Amino acid sequence: MVAAEEYLGVEEVVHLHTASVDPIPNGPVLASAVMTVASLKALRAELRDLAEPAVRAQQERVLSRVGDDELLGVRVPVLRKLARSYRGLSLDDVDVLLHSHVHEERFAGLLVLAEQGRSARGGDRKALVDFYLARTDCVDNWDLVDGSAHVVLGPWLLEGDLRVLDELATSSWLWDRRIAVLATLALIREGRFGPTLRLVLTLRQDPEPLIHKALGWMLREIGRRDEPLMVAFLDRHLGELPRITVRYATERLAPAERARFVKRRSAREQTPARPDTTPRRRPGQQPAP
Repeated sequence: MVAAEEYLGVEEVVHLHTASVDPIPNGPVLASAVMTVASLKALRAELRDLAEPAVRAQQERVLSRVGDDELLGVRVPVLRKLARSYRGLSLDDVDVLLHSHVHEERFAGLLVLAEQGRSARGGDRKALVDFYLARTDCVDNWDLVDGSAHVVLGPWLLEGDLRVLDELATSSWLWDRRIAVLATLALIREGRFGPTLRLVLTLRQDPEPLIHKALGWMLREIGRRDEPLMVAFLDRHLGELPRITVRYATERLAPAERARFVKRRSAREQTPARPDTTPRRRPGQQPAP
């Protein structure tokens, strides 16, 4: 986890907790705007120049390599700053980046899309969301999901269309399901906790630990705003939630309160299942009256 925090950087950790979906200070930038100075070629060259071998080593420890994925070793705060400079890239250029085998190029494309999404409204926002959802196969690692879902898809959820969450949550693609969970961070920041709590129950039996962790993270975010609500939810559903979800959710609770949940959750795992004493019927035998 230390390596992950070093890769993300302090600035990025703070960003995930504080970033809003307000327009950027320079005003709206249409996704179709023509770049006058910056270009796709220049962005790719800058990524190579900004690479650090030590950061690449950290990436290799905390990221799952996908196929022929190439890791350059660029810190996330540096990527985010670069994306602001290139937020006028066309969607055609962003599409090229998203389909790159270079991890940082895909990440840069998503961050450019996120920058454009901050100022998009109405039809422009829907176009960006549709573009993003049509390419989630390119969003194939946890850092890519966590850097884009709440900024690109999140604002769309704030406008009231939550059906996409159900579609993503039932997808066979791991990263679709994580996108669904992380996108609700935008709702949580507006005090709307219901969709996240429903997803926790929907995905509580998901086989992937990365989903369990995401659920716990979002519960923790709810707890930062309404701790009694989160505690009540955990008390009610503790036996149904994965242990790692409980651990993540309770990280910010008082030590004694956290220990209470962790101990109760562990005790449930150690309790042997009660034997089934239901009498077995032979084939053709009628049940007792």
